[in-house]
Amino acid sequence: MTLVTDPPGDQLNEWVEGATDPVDGDRHFPTRLRPRRRSFARRIVRGRQGDPAWARPGLLLLLGLTALAYLWSLSRTGWANPYYSAAVQAGSRSWKAFFFGSADGANFLSVDKPPVSLWVMDISARLFGFNPWSVLVPQALEGVAMVGVVYATVRRWFGSGAGLLAGFVAASTPVCVLMFRVNYPDALLTLLVAISAYATLRAVERGSTWWLVAAGGAVGFAFLTKMMEAFLVLPALALAFAVGAPGPRLVRLKKLLLAGVATIVASGWWVAAVQLTPSADRPYIGSTTDNNMLNLVFGYNGLGRLSGNELSGGVSHRPSGWWGPVGLIRLFSVELGGEISWVLFAALIFLVVILWDRRRAARTDRSKVAMILFGAWLLVGGLAFSYAKGIFHPYYVVLLAPPIAAIVGIGVTTCWQRRQEVVPRVALAVAIEATGAWSFALLLRGVNPMSALALTILALSLLVALAVGLRKSIRRPTALAVAAMGLALATVGPIFYDVQTVGKVASGRALSSGPPLRGIPPSLPSRPIGNRLVDVLSAGAPQFEFEAAVVGGDAAAGYELATGQPVMDIGGYHGTLDVPTPLAFRQLVGQGRIHWFVLAQNEKSVHGGSAAAVITRWVEERFASRTVDGVHIYDLQTPRGD
Repeated sequence: MTLVTDPPGDQLNEWVEGATDPVDGDRHFPTRLRPRRRSFARRIVRGRQGDPAWARPGLLLLLGLTALAYLWSLSRTGWANPYYSAAVQAGSRSWKAFFFGSADGANFLSVDKPPVSLWVMDISARLFGFNPWSVLVPQALEGVAMVGVVYATVRRWFGSGAGLLAGFVAASTPVCVLMFRVNYPDALLTLLVAISAYATLRAVERGSTWWLVAAGGAVGFAFLTKMMEAFLVLPALALAFAVGAPGPRLVRLKKLLLAGVATIVASGWWVAAVQLTPSADRPYIGSTTDNNMLNLVFGYNGLGRLSGNELSGGVSHRPSGWWGPVGLIRLFSVELGGEISWVLFAALIFLVVILWDRRRAARTDRSKVAMILFGAWLLVGGLAFSYAKGIFHPYYVVLLAPPIAAIVGIGVTTCWQRRQEVVPRVALAVAIEATGAWSFALLLRGVNPMSALALTILALSLLVALAVGLRKSIRRPTALAVAAMGLALATVGPIFYDVQTVGKVASGRALSSGPPLRGIPPSLPSRPIGNRLVDVLSAGAPQFEFEAAVVGGDAAAGYELATGQPVMDIGGYHGTLDVPTPLAFRQLVGQGRIHWFVLAQNEKSVHGGSAAAVITRWVEERFASRTVDGVHIYDLQTPRGD
């Protein structure tokens, strides 16, 4: 069985254009065959010369619909995660806060992630003013760019049809619709690792050092977006180049070492700058107990996520299973299944079938290399998420959307082109039925199960699978109808989730796509800050370095966004760090640098001998209080009894 056909016409044109390049031994067309290039404007509208007529309009339609979905009613999201929005506010006003990723305008504490994703939003806020749109629109555009990169990556080797299908699967994945509408670093992370995959395939074509170094640089900047999670893609990139690039083994190894150096430099320069800056001249490193960036890298945002030991980040010990059960089926669980797994069974089927078919193919066989790249990315990332015992949120799996989409795009088009052969035809039929059956199961998990839709998908998927699997040849009109029906059945479930996602408010930390699920308690919105309280806190604010102090990152961020003034985050994001120490806090109060202390909604979580608990008790004993809009506040410039 051979699943690989001759190069598609739009790809053949690329080979003709590069025919005289002496580096690529596969390109040996004479110069006179090189077609005349279209103008840049014509290429934007019509596509490359040799592309099918529908290719560029299809791409523009895909990107337009993606932008529409990711931008639609974006204003209802508000500030999304206030913690990151407050950091954008600080970075848009202070270059020091910009560089270090400070959580507040006074540069007291940094956020718990590197600042590259914040830089994009900071620049947008500086250009267009600080508001929810300037914060969130860059995230949505990163999603559109990610879809375009997935399309370009798959199209380069497998044609426009495969690229469009892969891009559509990526765009409609519910967790993508969710994460590219909020202000989390996962959006830029996903875009950058997708770019690294594209650059790696370009490097494989000719054994290009520069493209491989670019891939390493993209991973490095992805590291500066969310640290060690970015490195989950490295084994896949290295393996694909080591297996598929031309040239002697030693030469390939040297190029991989250069790419490794590029990754280290791109990911390490900012870490080194922070480490070399005296602690008095920068904010305290958030989510560390010792103000050490390396502990944030390897602990809280690194191995601690796998082992469950986040104590380096000041996180209280959580009992086993706090973040959900671990194991191979985690990606199919109630929390994660609807986010990422709609076509995961199909992706695994295509991955196995194509790798088995190409097992005896040449080392540089493109189908083999592509499956190694996207398959290793999917498997390494999927296993890491499945067995991670530490802090884990369902939206992390957005990192798996590009490889799943690419494998499905490649697998469907490859098997469809060779459907006259038994194995491709059966693989396609099994993938259709598996996707339909799993969509049936996912749609029944909601608080209001979509039984009619689920049964319709299940029944029609069986009919389409039988039509594909049992008929060796189908007339063209019928074949097109069957293909369209199969695509519709595979995507109607995710699109239903997408519509639900766009229609609800996605804010706070407990993010999920789709409708409410049985057994998963809905997240409660934060209590709004009253206008009267804002007026009281803001009065006299310019006289103080910190308008107020409050325990916990989310609470502090909410007050900073409401008032536009720096608010001290006591105890860090989780409220459990000894920052500031009780002695340091008393000194700051004595120096007249903090005006108010706000007893936030999370005061019940402040207990024992933590710094936040000691500070809270000291404030309650020493200073006069008042209640404004149902919130207890203490004037740190007015001792009790005065």
